[in-house]
Amino acid sequence: VVRANNHTLSFILLVSIKLSFLSVFLFLGRPVDITCMLRQTSFGITFSIAVSCVLAKTIMVCFAFKATKPGSPWRKWVGVKVAYCIVLFCSIIQILISVIWLTISPPFLELNFLSEPGQIIIQCNEGSAIAFWFVLSYMGLLASVSFIVAFLARSLPDSFNEAKYI
Repeated sequence: VVRANNHTLSFILLVSIKLSFLSVFLFLGRPVDITCMLRQTSFGITFSIAVSCVLAKTIMVCFAFKATKPGSPWRKWVGVKVAYCIVLFCSIIQILISVIWLTISPPFLELNFLSEPGQIIIQCNEGSAIAFWFVLSYMGLLASVSFIVAFLARSLPDSFNEAKYI
């Protein structure tokens, strides 16, 4: 049982990590149109939810230590609603990118005659390469922001250790 701060966010993090690992199974086997569309988008959305949960938890820890002084303006930013809003906002951006990708130029099934002579390879064409790179770039942006916030949080007191409750 997770007893860390904001256990609901911890459960969302664990479920999204599990779903991102399970999305690997969409890459196995003979591709069809629906798996071609779900491969990158499902991984992108679930992984973005996981990274945004880590970002929200780190930001909330930073806010909590800034709000320790009486009368601090940071006190209004400490709460579960702020963390949920961070996760929701970051996830909706990735969902919008994926929906735009799937509406403009979705991935599709493709027969590749050129890779190996004498063989036909059934593969997924990613459709719009620009949209595919937007999905990956947004995940990279979230990871970079999480790294920066974690780097700024390195000066927190050593007595704080959220991992001891997991």
